[in-house]
Amino acid sequence: MKIYFESTFSEPLILILHRISKDKKSAAKKFKHDLKEKIDLLTESPFMCRQSNYFEDDRYRDLTFKGYTIIYKVEDNKIKILDIFKWEDR
Repeated sequence: MKIYFESTFSEPLILILHRISKDKKSAAKKFKHDLKEKIDLLTESPFMCRQSNYFEDDRYRDLTFKGYTIIYKVEDNKIKILDIFKWEDR
């Protein structure tokens, strides 16, 4: 499976990384690296995360990472990473 990052994910991620880097740049780099590793695991088991609380369709899943929710959609032979947010921001 191939992973695709939508702009609806990339833009909030940039803001999150910017916010983290204000305190400590190395923490932002580690966050990004660890998040990428976690997302890469989805290629092996795309349904490993729970069904999304935000969609009725079971192809939408919620990956939880360090207090953030990453919504992704499993399609035929690809995974679309759609959004990242903290639950308290929604």
